[in-house]
Amino acid sequence: SCSTVLKTLHFITRPLSDEEGNFSLAYIITIHKELEMFVRLLRAIYMPQNIYCIHIDEKSPRDYKTAVQNIVNCFENIFISSKREHVVYAGFSRLQADINCMRDLVNSKVQWNYVINLCGQDYPLKTNKEIIQYMKSKWNGKNITPGIIQPLHMKYRTQVSYREYTHSGVPYVYPAKIRKSKPPHNLTIYFGSAYYILTKAFVEFTLSDARAKALLEWSRDTYSPDEHYWVTLNRLPG
Repeated sequence: SCSTVLKTLHFITRPLSDEEGNFSLAYIITIHKELEMFVRLLRAIYMPQNIYCIHIDEKSPRDYKTAVQNIVNCFENIFISSKREHVVYAGFSRLQADINCMRDLVNSKVQWNYVINLCGQDYPLKTNKEIIQYMKSKWNGKNITPGIIQPLHMKYRTQVSYREYTHSGVPYVYPAKIRKSKPPHNLTIYFGSAYYILTKAFVEFTLSDARAKALLEWSRDTYSPDEHYWVTLNRLPG
């Protein structure tokens, strides 16, 4: 029962300070295995004023999906993404999973300030309050998506077309013998982390701007596009 879940797992049920209560965060968590680890992560980052979108890999076992859904049903501010992907490591589907959650989050009633993406094997080193104070003091109104101009040894990721294949039931991406066109809108490709903290305004921009949409389409057949997509858009003037 939900009352047992809340009590035995010691979920926090009220904001621990006024500062936290007035500054909501959004989380995107992409998961595919290890239910217990996911529950530990969720319990560690859960606050009732925040909002959480959970993306479950479409190819995960049915009993895993059911177990996650049963936990999520106990909370009004946690939900499963409305569209789920068959996630392939280093494939476009990993980027698409985040974008699916972003579309759901911008349409939610919670007025969140930043979105943080995690995977099921992450665990926080800071409290919710420490994260908020860091964002306010160092990054007020800015995104954390560090990167550099794409290094020469990483050019292979975007110079040729990549395709998703399956061998012995294991999906993977592999380069095809097709050279890609140059990035749209004469964009300079940057390279960085797939993990970020983004403002709500930036998320809304990525979902609506013509350059962002064009870069997303162009990135469909690149290798690990989530490691260039966010950082490239963040470097656009303004």
